[in-house]
Amino acid sequence: MLSHTEENYLKALFHLTFERAGKEEAGTNELAAALGVKPATANDMLKRLKEKALIDYEKYGKISLSPSGKKQAVEVVRKHRLWETFLYEKLSFSWDEVHEAAEQLEHIQSKKLIERLDEFLEYPRFDPHGDAIPNALGEWEVPERKTLSEVRVGKVCTLVAVKDSSAAFLQYVDKTGLALNSKIKIISRMDFDGTTELEVKGTRITVSEKFTDNIFVV
Repeated sequence: MLSHTEENYLKALFHLTFERAGKEEAGTNELAAALGVKPATANDMLKRLKEKALIDYEKYGKISLSPSGKKQAVEVVRKHRLWETFLYEKLSFSWDEVHEAAEQLEHIQSKKLIERLDEFLEYPRFDPHGDAIPNALGEWEVPERKTLSEVRVGKVCTLVAVKDSSAAFLQYVDKTGLALNSKIKIISRMDFDGTTELEVKGTRITVSEKFTDNIFVV
């Protein structure tokens, strides 16, 4: 059985590689930054994961998940997103509240519980933030989408997910009036700094490039 910390490292590697970047390797500094730890601390944990044959790694070199490591990572991600969905749909948590609670619940080891949870939720494909939920076979959808900053002026698109699922960002999204499945029209964009004017439900709002970089649309 893996420790909570080991599972968190595998999950972070999965996010940095297969899911977010479509690549198979990540750097030590990149991983340390994602986890909020020092590179030396990350190196110590990476040695343990390598000894357990969960990653392929040479000190300060690129890191990749082994087949068994990827399987473990996907299981943690699956549990996390199923719990987020349960909290959001059945217990009326807001989308900015579910992540912290799911971080604790994702380490529950009962496979039967997770299977029943999936069944109870009627096998959801996406969590409250629009991220794909791996199924029982470890398969997940890779939807075609782009960031809002990539959409041309004059186009209309639909918000389908957020890249940043921190409470602070989600609360900010709420304040703009946006939510999953919101229709967005791009009114204008400044060449200088990417500041963008949007129209949402007949109301115009102005947002930063950092904001549009963290919104996924189709």
